[in-house]
Amino acid sequence: MSKIVSIEITHHRLPLDPAFKASWDGRPRRHFDATIVRVRDDEGREGIGSGDLMKGFEGHEDLFIGQDPRHLERHYEVLSHINFHYGRCWPMDLALWDLSGKITGEPVWRMLGGRASRVRLYASSGVLREPSAMAEQAERYIDEGFPAMKVRFSSSSGGRGGWREDVKALEAIRARVGDRLELMVDCNQGWRMPWDTTLPWTFKDALAVAKELERLGVYWMEEPLYRSDRKGMKELKQATSVRIAGGEMTRELYEFRDIIEERAFDVIQPDVALVGGITGCRRLVYQAREAGVQFTPHSWTNGIGVLANAHLTAGVGDAAWLEYPYDNPEWSEARRDYPMASPLKHDAGWLDLGLAPGLGIVLDEERLKATRI
Repeated sequence: MSKIVSIEITHHRLPLDPAFKASWDGRPRRHFDATIVRVRDDEGREGIGSGDLMKGFEGHEDLFIGQDPRHLERHYEVLSHINFHYGRCWPMDLALWDLSGKITGEPVWRMLGGRASRVRLYASSGVLREPSAMAEQAERYIDEGFPAMKVRFSSSSGGRGGWREDVKALEAIRARVGDRLELMVDCNQGWRMPWDTTLPWTFKDALAVAKELERLGVYWMEEPLYRSDRKGMKELKQATSVRIAGGEMTRELYEFRDIIEERAFDVIQPDVALVGGITGCRRLVYQAREAGVQFTPHSWTNGIGVLANAHLTAGVGDAAWLEYPYDNPEWSEARRDYPMASPLKHDAGWLDLGLAPGLGIVLDEERLKATRI
């Protein structure tokens, strides 16, 4: 029986020059941080995970050392208790799945059910560009084979100047590409950065935006109201033909259970690196399916998180698309995936997961040494 013998957590920082001006953050981002979790067994194998900072995990290593890494449900329970008392330590779950795959010789997507070895991607933009530049970016996505694009709206007063200006950018895209590209919109109203005190939209604001998005044939509107307003989300869902999506920062699985039971959203977007890990989120896939709610993970993270969400998506095979953070030149695959020996590369809007055991992660050890905090 394989046993866990060590757990190592390291933190890394890549300087960004030029800075990345994220639509959800009024402050230009001049560095990109990554936390790497390594779980090793007594035969020298190593499982890798990444995501949140693992705050609160220190001092709980003894709850895992000596255990079989394949006892994933047991480890999930421990991590859920740590999550309650301290921080989100779900990268540990990803590392355990990666290690379990290396022990069994199977890719995680196959361990989860093996419905597919690849996933369809939508290009997730992150920068607030002028309307003409947004339209050009949409053309580039089409040329690269993406079937869909997510457009960001401003989260605060530091953006384009209000939702009417955001709609103009969306109009420019639709005028340029017609129906060659499915469009989604992230309204950025569900949460704020700690320093951003801008109030979220009211229900009537969100409804006015929804009517504009209906006119422009938008597939879903994401986070149109503050995250706790499930009643408002449900009313908005009933008032518009545009799908309502959300949940990327939802912290507890039981909150998703309530969202699903109430049919508050059309689309739920958990991220395995932020809530529940792969072990917890696979529960949500089946709950959502039975309720007729779409499931497609949030995955705005580095390539390790993208891979983990992709394996879950491929294993259960329910998501029409997976989020692919990609907005050249500010958010390139090389920047996004700097902890990895080779950045992920999409193939005409598809991500092929292959047959490598576990999650298929290969780290760039020299880069990690150079960027270690």
